[in-house]
Amino acid sequence: MADEVPPKLIQIGPKGGVKKDGFNLVTERVVAVNPEAKQLEVELLAYDGKTVVLDVDDGALEELKQIKVGDGATIRVVEEGGRRVAKGFRIRAKDPNAARADAMLLDLKDIRAVHPLVDALTDEVGDVRQRAYDSLIKIGGPAVPSLVPLLVSEEDEIRQSVTEIIRKIGKPAVEPLATALAEADDRLKTRVMKVLDRMGYKPKVNDGAKAVEVPRLT
Repeated sequence: MADEVPPKLIQIGPKGGVKKDGFNLVTERVVAVNPEAKQLEVELLAYDGKTVVLDVDDGALEELKQIKVGDGATIRVVEEGGRRVAKGFRIRAKDPNAARADAMLLDLKDIRAVHPLVDALTDEVGDVRQRAYDSLIKIGGPAVPSLVPLLVSEEDEIRQSVTEIIRKIGKPAVEPLATALAEADDRLKTRVMKVLDRMGYKPKVNDGAKAVEVPRLT
């Protein structure tokens, strides 16, 4: 049986520039930055927190100096002389709200963590989205008012994730959903009613007074 040929790395490069064999490495967290040694250490999402140290090309040193520990990044990596070298970065800076949210996860009942976590549901990194998903379920009822508007998101994946989160929150989600019904437009009202129905609840809506009774299990 003939020896298997290793897969060829995809061709990547700057827009309009020369393409080389390489790949895009996505990391949620930069661990260390060393411009003097022209190196960067990043956490690998798929390997339970293990890290890798990358050499950085001279042409990317100015970008390297902009990266802070804790940032996320998409790194353009190419093969050169048997080494894998970072040629460019797309940085996802860790803003103050995100940093505060991380600290607040130690107290998952803190309502101030909700908005950064809801924003993280649309992050380009799957592991970030999953952590936000799990954390919002743990926060429970206080997260529901911020989740409800996303039930009519244009993105199918977002609508599905939010529906799953609310259903997994369960009973604590019912009263916030009933409250949202009173102010919802027809499109959102239909979505909320559908979620409640799937959870086994039937709300009673008084259209004249725009009042909604807390749904009961059916």
